[in-house]
Amino acid sequence: MAVVGGGPIGLAVAWRCAARGMRVSVYDATPGSGASDVAAGMLAPVAETYFGERVLTGLLVESAARWPGFAAELAEYTGLDLGYRTEGTLTVALTSDDLAEAERLWTYQRELGLPVTPLRPAELRDREPLLATRLRGGALAPGDHQVDPRRLVAALRVAVERAGVTLLPRPVRDLTELEAAATVVAAGCGTAALTGLPVRPVKGQILRLRAPGGATPGFRHVIRGHADGRHVYLVPRTDGEVVVGATVEERADLDVTAGAVLDLLRAATDVIPELTEYELVEARSGLRPGTPDNAPLLGPLPDRPEVLVAAGHFRHGIVLTPLTADLIADLLATGVPDPALAPLSPARFGTPATGAGGPGLGGTPGPDDGTTR
Repeated sequence: MAVVGGGPIGLAVAWRCAARGMRVSVYDATPGSGASDVAAGMLAPVAETYFGERVLTGLLVESAARWPGFAAELAEYTGLDLGYRTEGTLTVALTSDDLAEAERLWTYQRELGLPVTPLRPAELRDREPLLATRLRGGALAPGDHQVDPRRLVAALRVAVERAGVTLLPRPVRDLTELEAAATVVAAGCGTAALTGLPVRPVKGQILRLRAPGGATPGFRHVIRGHADGRHVYLVPRTDGEVVVGATVEERADLDVTAGAVLDLLRAATDVIPELTEYELVEARSGLRPGTPDNAPLLGPLPDRPEVLVAAGHFRHGIVLTPLTADLIADLLATGVPDPALAPLSPARFGTPATGAGGPGLGGTPGPDDGTTR
């Protein structure tokens, strides 16, 4: 079988398929260099739950539940640290309007049975003393964790090589180029050109800061802020890095703009003022692979059962990596689709505008499958 796309999802699918005895080749000119290289790596089934996305919420919860075992297995198999952390996530609100917006969402999340606990300002600062003193309130989602996507990709590359997967560093411009009994398209935004499916690029700009002197950041939780109408997240790493993100733009360019940097830094320092002393070490942008309903495309192409799609994960590519890999590998191994695949079928958007094997892929957006979340 062939996998087109060497980001986290493509590599995880290849690893799981190789473990089931399949002979696998992965095609990607620059594996792991797409949106996953920009992603923050939040594993946030609670904080990423939004109104009207119940099916997607169920997927996020199920995949997040698989992450502890997936991370432990991958770390043991490769001997590499993934940067997987379980301190949980704090959502904070700076103004009364921010708090009203956040409380509506927390109420909805609790109605779904998700673990989210509202906290008063003093309780927030008991957990993270560096938080701004003027916060109006917040909430704790203890099951929302994080992983470092760059470390994840590095570990998955080692894993697939040890499992006997062949990595072919070249782009695929037409699926008819591939000589394989089955093909999995995990090409992120490039999936549209290869399959005709409605996967569009959604730009996200993101920053990386570093604590003074290379020290560990002065906070442990992932912080998601509602800051005077702006949304921001802060993801601390043990090596001193803090990821700050992210914009959501219906654009396909990769320019980093002064306005986006200004807005992200203003919101971040409103939430944790100490960040003004951190070094700005990176400003990047990536392209999320979005779909019309924000849910991924998982399963065979209409009228092309030998071509499976594992793409369109939008903001959720990292958290959905274990579940996606298991569902696709199981389908290939058994021929029996898991019931969870039914609402995610590529056929839900009708027949693709151009068939698999259509116009090319190679360049930007590249065949990675990550996300800037």
